[in-house]
Amino acid sequence: MTKILLLSDTHSHIDDAILKYARRADEIWHAGDIGTLEITDSLAKLKPLRAVYGNIDDAVIQQEFPLNQRFFCEGVDVLMTHIGGYPPKYNSRTRAEIKKNTPKLFICGHSHILKVMWDQPLGVLHMNPGACGKHGFHHVRTMLRFTIDGEDIKDLEVIELGKR
Repeated sequence: MTKILLLSDTHSHIDDAILKYARRADEIWHAGDIGTLEITDSLAKLKPLRAVYGNIDDAVIQQEFPLNQRFFCEGVDVLMTHIGGYPPKYNSRTRAEIKKNTPKLFICGHSHILKVMWDQPLGVLHMNPGACGKHGFHHVRTMLRFTIDGEDIKDLEVIELGKR
């Protein structure tokens, strides 16, 4: 059983509220728009980190993290990118990847809108944790926490960190 903290769109912001939840996770996944490597360095000191770069991330971050991460967590095939859309409105790059090699869990950020939804025709669970940073149009800072147990994704929890 693996406890995941999923966050996105930190935009160079990290605080004790984020770190408190990071300490309770087994792994931390960051879906892009990191801002500075200080963010990922802080998280990686606490727990194993997987991350992708986003559209605000500079060349230094792009050398450290990929555009896409494709990996297994226990028995769950995961595809994570920053800009991907959502069911059924995936962007063209993401749609091609999902249809060619369908993951069980598709994660993206970018929109600053927390969204979890099931893509019934493809059998894909989509997650966007919203934004936990203070830059953007979102009003409430959010993250997601869930557990992967074998092939099961369960115990999904929305974490609200207060107003930005």
